[in-house]
Amino acid sequence: MNQENTDTMTQASVLQVTRDGAVATIRVDRPKANAVDPAMIEEFLTVLPPLAADPEVRCIVITGTGRFFIAGADIAVMRDLSADNQARMRRWIDVQRVIERAPKPVVAAMNGHALGGGAELSLACDVRILSADATFGFPEMLLGLFPGAGGSQRLPRLVGPHLAKRLMIEGERLAPQRASELGLVDLVADPAAFDTVVAEQARRLAAKPTAAIALLKRVVDEGYGLPVEEALEREEKGVAELTRTADAAEGLQAFLDKREAVFTGR
Repeated sequence: MNQENTDTMTQASVLQVTRDGAVATIRVDRPKANAVDPAMIEEFLTVLPPLAADPEVRCIVITGTGRFFIAGADIAVMRDLSADNQARMRRWIDVQRVIERAPKPVVAAMNGHALGGGAELSLACDVRILSADATFGFPEMLLGLFPGAGGSQRLPRLVGPHLAKRLMIEGERLAPQRASELGLVDLVADPAAFDTVVAEQARRLAAKPTAAIALLKRVVDEGYGLPVEEALEREEKGVAELTRTADAAEGLQAFLDKREAVFTGR
């Protein structure tokens, strides 16, 4: 993402956080492959919640550096199969839950290969953009493992259980077009234009009624899998909250005034 005219908010040892208007970008920078370790997880859990709670941040972008978005778990760390170490690594799912519950759009800007834990993280995001020279997949089975940091549960919900099991069993690194055809990514971007495409998408999302987006995300997540009557009750409560937002009032008035709505996320 183009970082000209941005202000650096936080410079962590692994995560670089910048602001460009209403868009906050978290850039993973852990050479050589942006592999996940407990320190990275804890940094995410420090950085993400304030951005999710900040009303001035209306879209969050997560991206990487170099040839990788996030390559998955650090194998040197994962070799320690002790319960304590596995519990520390398991907190990667806590990062994903913060993303899912964020009351605003979160974009996975997969600048490079998104594998294992990186692919799992992207499934928790609202929009997934993959560079045309990157790959996407769940290769854990090649290590005698399976995607156990959210992937085994989110992937079936996205593409159905049969296809999800096949993708995880095969462990294939998918080309961008194939990942797009399967609905695993929403947009494939040319590498030369990747930052521009991400910036445009993020600005477009930030301009939307994020108060409505927040409620929509919550209603869908709470209602999914419930009996329809219970799900409709959750929807009804969400609509009642929505009618009290400034964004709803602005959207309706703008339509009557025949003008473009200006949303504030409130």
